[in-house]
Amino acid sequence: MSAPEAGRIDHGIGTPGFVARHGLHTAEQQETARGVAAEIRERGLRTVRVVLVDQHGVPRTKFLSAEAAIAAMSNGADFSGAIYSLDTGNAVFPTAFGAGGGFGIDEFTGFPDVVIVPDPATFRVLPWADRTGWVLCDVYFSNGKPVPLDGRAIMREQLRRLEAAGYLYAAGLEVEYYIVRLISDRIGLDQTGAPAPTPAVDIFEHGYQFLSETRLDGVESTVSALRDALYDVGLPPRTMEDEWGPGQMEATFSPLTGLAAADAMILFRSAVKAICRRRGLLATFMCWPSLPNFFPSGWHLHESLVAADTGSNAFASEDEMLSRVGRQFVAGLLEHAKPMTIFTTPTVNGYGRFRPYSFAPDRIGWALENRGAMVRVQGGAGDTGTHIENRLGEPAANPYLYMAANIAAGLDGIRRGLEPPPPVSADPYVEDAELLPTSLEAAIAALANDELFAREFGDSFVDYYLMMKRAEYARYQAALAETPLADGQVVSDWEMREYFEVY
Repeated sequence: MSAPEAGRIDHGIGTPGFVARHGLHTAEQQETARGVAAEIRERGLRTVRVVLVDQHGVPRTKFLSAEAAIAAMSNGADFSGAIYSLDTGNAVFPTAFGAGGGFGIDEFTGFPDVVIVPDPATFRVLPWADRTGWVLCDVYFSNGKPVPLDGRAIMREQLRRLEAAGYLYAAGLEVEYYIVRLISDRIGLDQTGAPAPTPAVDIFEHGYQFLSETRLDGVESTVSALRDALYDVGLPPRTMEDEWGPGQMEATFSPLTGLAAADAMILFRSAVKAICRRRGLLATFMCWPSLPNFFPSGWHLHESLVAADTGSNAFASEDEMLSRVGRQFVAGLLEHAKPMTIFTTPTVNGYGRFRPYSFAPDRIGWALENRGAMVRVQGGAGDTGTHIENRLGEPAANPYLYMAANIAAGLDGIRRGLEPPPPVSADPYVEDAELLPTSLEAAIAALANDELFAREFGDSFVDYYLMMKRAEYARYQAALAETPLADGQVVSDWEMREYFEVY
């Protein structure tokens, strides 16, 4: 090896030996990392996107050279910790340069870098980008401690606690989203070139025929491109269909266990947005865009527990619609529904879903095969595939926080041996039951008064999250004070500016 090559052995990435020094990879991850390094070289990749999923569930990335990415699996890589000070509008919400980052975590003083460590199990080669890989990362301080604001770390800890109780977590995704046609590639300008609050778009798919073969066939080339891209990154869709609104789509996926279920949501949203943009389209996972005849979109989380010792479905029962453990899990979800809502529905925009007869819940309850209930049991006595469907979520939710909140609430129900009230037998919208929060403001108050999530996620995270969401809601209120909603308007211009493109 020549002297210049020896000087570049770590490619200026991270701190040599950071991962091994702090014991951040298991033996299995170390072996996988060696395989990933070989694949990167064999395929001749030029770029690897190292991805940190931020507090909003939005992927933040750096493009590394192939060799730098390989080095990062041993050394970590520096990444600006300033992203944790940014709200959904990319503005700094805490006191800039305040002690503890302005939110009381000493390591964040002064906008320092954090260290991202690629998880080799998440590595993919992107078929839509030239000689490019993609990998999700875990986040640490320079002292090797996990960043307490990292949703992936929060979910991993909940999975550890669940496994200690004898269970593994399984989840399947059912996600609605919108595709619109870009009129102008210049985001922020309308078709005349004048300033616009959101990207200039047109309707991608017209008509209101739910599950229509004709409608879906009319956009077959885009649906097929999405299908092929998802297959190629190891995430084959189980179903793809059209929903109620123009350009409204839905995809479902087979169940995955542990972190892989949440990782899949990040990969899915990233793939859909990337493929659509390359076709002159914009995919948005904003719940309810303010466009003509658009309906709210939901993210229904199908979940169950697996007995760690036998591998059997812990929610299945031979003679009841849900096992005792399943009922206790549901009881935990119902008991903690109000504070949990801020994690399932984190935006101002998402609360428009919680209306009577909207096919989204408006109150706390559960039922067998009822799409109006907050928790829907699918399956029943004698069905080994029995599971529950939490219908609270919006597509913009941070998947790690959404799933971690379900695990924490459900596990609390199991630990305490809770029993849910009788399931709804008819119309869930007329049940005498507590209403769900109808605004982000109400959800903030519910979390502020809750003890479970402060205990399970940590006081520092919950305090930080409340600060961020209070700042977000205050900006929304200020925007409404300046520009009130017009007669008949439901979704504000502020919501479109804030969420339409970022999600």
